Amino acid sequence: MTREPNTRLADLFGLAGWSKGELARLVNRKAAAMGHPQLATDTSRVRRWIDTGETPRDPVPKVLAALFTERLGRVVTTEDLGFGRGGRAGKGQRADGLFWPPESTAEVLTEFTGMDLMFNRRGLVGAGAALAAGSAITGAMSDWLLSDPTLATDAPRTDNPLSAEPVGFDRYEAAPVGSQEIDALETSVEVFRAWDAARGGGLQRKAVVGQLNEVGGMLAYRHPEHLQHRLWGVAANLAVLAGWMSHDVGLEPTAQKYFVIAAHAAREGGDRPRASEALSRAARQMVHLGRPEDALELMRLAASGAGEEALPRTRAMFCTIEAWAQASMGNGPAVRRALGEAEELFVADEDGRPVPSWMQLFNEADLHGMQGLVYRTLAEHEPGAAAIAQTHAQEALRMREGGRQRSQIFDHISIASACFIGGDPEQADHHARLALRTIEQNSSHRTWDRLREMYRLTGRYTTSAAIRELREEIQQALPKGAGKGAAGLKGSGSIARSAAV
Repeated sequence: MTREPNTRLADLFGLAGWSKGELARLVNRKAAAMGHPQLATDTSRVRRWIDTGETPRDPVPKVLAALFTERLGRVVTTEDLGFGRGGRAGKGQRADGLFWPPESTAEVLTEFTGMDLMFNRRGLVGAGAALAAGSAITGAMSDWLLSDPTLATDAPRTDNPLSAEPVGFDRYEAAPVGSQEIDALETSVEVFRAWDAARGGGLQRKAVVGQLNEVGGMLAYRHPEHLQHRLWGVAANLAVLAGWMSHDVGLEPTAQKYFVIAAHAAREGGDRPRASEALSRAARQMVHLGRPEDALELMRLAASGAGEEALPRTRAMFCTIEAWAQASMGNGPAVRRALGEAEELFVADEDGRPVPSWMQLFNEADLHGMQGLVYRTLAEHEPGAAAIAQTHAQEALRMREGGRQRSQIFDHISIASACFIGGDPEQADHHARLALRTIEQNSSHRTWDRLREMYRLTGRYTTSAAIRELREEIQQALPKGAGKGAAGLKGSGSIARSAAV
């Protein structure tokens, strides 16, 4: 008993709207359903958990996590409730739930993916689930990311390098894996990544989360260092994919948690550039949601935390994200400075050094695609930027490789939107229809967000019969529940433009 309130549990308890007696009854009922009929919780115990910080014994934390997940419509873990490993408060735990001790990363990963697979079904995630501010993430992770990421100094050691840690015993039967199994896992990441680029995150998200859950179990087993490094790399790549796919289908708090998990996993594997790239994904998410100041906070940490080993191409990509955030705020000089630096860094990267798999999709076409998006965003504040946006997006389309259907849709919408802003509705109509031709084959909610933004721009051309017809086709293309008719599309102005890559 700490004699201090468990503020994290208290906050979630307030959101849930239960009485203490009601929660006690629900715990007993849920525990019985989960195979623990002997559990007998009462109101006084619930009061002690909240008011004095008493930590309940297992399996109560897991039962509570399941109850709060169902009630709030978003994944809630035992860490979120203020309970650490094995039902004890985690040493080094922060109030924002975004930082945890290095030895707990596998546990957090496995628990969160397990809860996600159980409860985060379509329609369950509540709109009220909150994102952490960029400053909260940077405050929690700054010192940790900037410190020495060497696995040997961070991870717990045992006398037997092939010993299993107890974090995964109740989730996965820990066993050693060899290099061939890790080869197969790395190949699966490439397959999932290609599918996401082509069709969006909706159809394969649960498969990625399930694979990540399995890798979390593998990490509970202490492998030789070279294999452990690779497993952490697989975990980081899968977590970024799970986050990006979650973002792609509108599961925003879930996506943010995966990006933070990915940063932890990458750093445990000694890969600071990968950890920073994971944070840059969270920054893109923030710009998309209309929170560019938060994005800039995250990008400052990503840029400083990447270390000297970050390739110029990686830093070039960081500059494009910074530029996008600045464009959404109308900061033209900052946009041009960041994009100029991005171009210089990208050219400097052409020295033959191998590019990590997670950076290979950011090629010259993607650089132009991001420049097109940035200038299209800036054109809302500086209409003269629309012509530059068209030039870059057209070049991106010309250079796109096969299998990048989602990016091609975004390029067409960027061109169409820039043309609407620049006063060329005929060209805009052409590219808008090219986007509509394949958008139904894509599960990306972000394409729908971009489509709604483009629809808003058509409003000044409603005297044209062709544009009125286009507006009707846009309304029909949006899935049910994504905004019906003009009334449903009017509210789209609050959503920032989605990333093109």
